Amino acid sequence: MSVDQHSDPFEERLSSALHDTGNAFEADRGALTDGGQARGRRMRVRRRAAVLGGAAGIALVGVGGALLVPGGGGESGRASAASGAEVTAAAQGTPAPVSGEELIRTLKGLLPDGEFSGEQGRGTDAAFEPFAQVVYDDGKGPAVVSVSLGRVEPGTSQARQATRCPDKVFTPYDSCATSTLADGSKLMLFKGYEYPDRRVDTKWWNAVLVTPQGQQISVSEWNSAAEKDAPISRPTPPLSASQLKELATAPQWRSVVDALPERAGKPSAESSAPPPRADGPVIRETLAELVPDRVEVVSKGGQDSEYAYLVLDDGKGKSFVQINVQHDMLDVADQLYGSAETLDDGTLVATRQGPGEKGAAGVVMWTVDTMRADGRRVVISAFNTGAQHEDATRDAPALSMEELRAIALSPRWDDLT
Repeated sequence: MSVDQHSDPFEERLSSALHDTGNAFEADRGALTDGGQARGRRMRVRRRAAVLGGAAGIALVGVGGALLVPGGGGESGRASAASGAEVTAAAQGTPAPVSGEELIRTLKGLLPDGEFSGEQGRGTDAAFEPFAQVVYDDGKGPAVVSVSLGRVEPGTSQARQATRCPDKVFTPYDSCATSTLADGSKLMLFKGYEYPDRRVDTKWWNAVLVTPQGQQISVSEWNSAAEKDAPISRPTPPLSASQLKELATAPQWRSVVDALPERAGKPSAESSAPPPRADGPVIRETLAELVPDRVEVVSKGGQDSEYAYLVLDDGKGKSFVQINVQHDMLDVADQLYGSAETLDDGTLVATRQGPGEKGAAGVVMWTVDTMRADGRRVVISAFNTGAQHEDATRDAPALSMEELRAIALSPRWDDLT
């Protein structure tokens, strides 16, 4: 796998909850992902307008790059010092770029003694966040170990979600815990699997640290010589939970992120204000109130904004139902709806019935996708299983297409700010 193909755990976690799902939610690739892709296109257009013409822009969910101080040698590899050129550059307020090779050397210096191969890295002057990755063998079998560095705005939903354990409805895992360190930093330690459906038992262990200053460090390890499509080479990844924590909290990484220069072309604070986003807990409670009385709400959850889910049971087994509520989507209506039905008030309605998209056996997904004349989009999907990555437990979802349509078209959604 080339450096350009490397999949940064930061990026994966934000686009899907923890590697295959995101930050605690993975939208289905039929009804919801097309909306996310369309929103991404729309955000790029607006961001370009903001940079070139001063129009109102949108703040992207993402993390900045980071500058890594090269690691020193020695048996423990714990000492790290900047070169004279880097000290001079930092004193002048212009941190010197660090190459991918230097990032790799630092990671190797922080790992216990072992053999290294498969080294990959991306420097701080690249377009994407810097990372380092090696195949590490402590004598018990080769395993991938990687680290990614970046920034997150302190106090934001993005910062909170980075260290929040995922919902097991989306992501099966063996253990996950979030703790607060003495300095106020949040640390999540996660032990799960590369594939949510467990079609291959490759284990993925991850530590994510977010400091009160917004420094973000992610360390990942696997029990194989590649993240995907490689034989399992050892029972578990090489680093224990305590070693994973030690690597993620190493002081070198924090001082490195502090040295990161501002990205060129960054929109102003005024132009980068995010668009309005419907409150997730309100969406969840509204959905619970709109489902028919004949079904029981077994569990519920969602995100801070735009998304919520329920697990229903009508006496015939669990059924997962998810909903997205998005504002200001008119500029992509043609891409999303095509020849969809148009109601008298201008609302667009598209329906889909097909197989689920997580690889689980026998799963079907029924979807009603609507957009009001003011651009408010409400998309609801129901499944014949209690979790998308689990095999079907019933013939059809607990809600009919007519019931899904009634929920999506409810005037209650028009009241959400």
